[in-house]
Amino acid sequence: MKVKLHMHNSNHNVAVFGAGYIGLVAGACFAELGHRVTIRDIQPARIQALQSGAVPIYEPGLGEMLTRNSKRLRFTLDADEAVRDAEIVYVCVDTPPTASGDADLSRIWAVINALKGASHLAVVTVKSTVPVGTGARIRAAMDTAGLEHVPYASNPEFTAEGRAVEDFMHPDRIVIGTEDDTAAELLADLHDGVKGPTLLMDVASAEMVKLTANALLATKISFTNEIATLCEATGADIAHVTKATGMDHRLGPHFMNAGLGYGGSCFPKDSRALRALASNSGYAFQLLTAVIEVNDLQPRRAVQRLKNELNGLKGRTIALLGMTFKPGTDDMREAPSTVIASRLQAEGAHVRCWDPMAPACNDGPWASAHRCATLPQTMTAADGAIIATEWPQLRQANWSRLATMMNTPVLFDGRNLLTPHVMKQHGYIYLSVGRPTTPATPATTPHDRHPQRA
Repeated sequence: MKVKLHMHNSNHNVAVFGAGYIGLVAGACFAELGHRVTIRDIQPARIQALQSGAVPIYEPGLGEMLTRNSKRLRFTLDADEAVRDAEIVYVCVDTPPTASGDADLSRIWAVINALKGASHLAVVTVKSTVPVGTGARIRAAMDTAGLEHVPYASNPEFTAEGRAVEDFMHPDRIVIGTEDDTAAELLADLHDGVKGPTLLMDVASAEMVKLTANALLATKISFTNEIATLCEATGADIAHVTKATGMDHRLGPHFMNAGLGYGGSCFPKDSRALRALASNSGYAFQLLTAVIEVNDLQPRRAVQRLKNELNGLKGRTIALLGMTFKPGTDDMREAPSTVIASRLQAEGAHVRCWDPMAPACNDGPWASAHRCATLPQTMTAADGAIIATEWPQLRQANWSRLATMMNTPVLFDGRNLLTPHVMKQHGYIYLSVGRPTTPATPATTPHDRHPQRA
């Protein structure tokens, strides 16, 4: 593995294919570094919004960065226009999972096909997450498309939604996988100004780094949730356990928060993709299979625990607090809240939901859930509530007042956001993940005024 090559500190013309979370952030950040960037997408509404100065996704700092660098940014639906003056092409399209768990690479192939004959390019770079071995297949496809003299590179992204701009500009590392030294130097030069070390390696290793990092983080989350379940069975407190365990310098405290499990566009997809890659290679990745199964169970456990506490959910009104997969984003992909809402409805409950950022949703369980604008509206006459996203508004809420609005102040805190003894004082039967259930203080609870329905 080689270290960062010499930098020339020159500006480049970059074409970015894909104006989603990855492509839009990458394009904006490259423009911030002084490069001229054309971002191409196939969705007319998205490109029209960007051309008019609107930002179609929520990401802290992104709108300001796009505005600040508007003279260096162009947006187009035309692949030829994007490539015409480009030296470097970045492929940032999504690679959703197929029914078999493999990555759907159809959008990747569409971009490669659109580059046919663009032999002036200095390098074609894939930032999308792809299975190991995809680079070799793309290389062969590029050769067929008349791009045999254009180098290929893998430059995986390690940005987390909600802090993607910060992660891009101040990364733990920049990974560049390529067999071509000139392309490696060009991409290293492209990142000049980014505060982070650059690691150069072969394409297959670069592809594996991304999948490995996400799978290992997913493993830490599922392992912590397994320990949390043991804590519930033994009377231990997961907060004490993870704090002390995370102080071990060999382990660290990151991604050891017990809760409803991971969601979003990366961890679920990449974990399944790595498992599929192993299966396709004839290897049963048993540890990763367990990680995925534990994660799938977490939101279902939340519903079951609330059901046990309320003696059933049929006819109950349940307040679902938080819809996005994590705070600081409007992304609903693989959000645990979707499973929770679906399970609540399957048990016969009426779902009221609140979220400050989630887009209008009419798919699946959201079609029959009632979206409320405020927390008091969501909690009024509710028979129970579940915190699914750790929005700061929930930490700051007037929980004592909200308790008086509920039929039965039973709260399942799926993110361990609140403090058990404080919630007890506010009158709640408070359930959380890996911590002892806190019964409400009888003197303060309105619970007796609203007997549970049979």
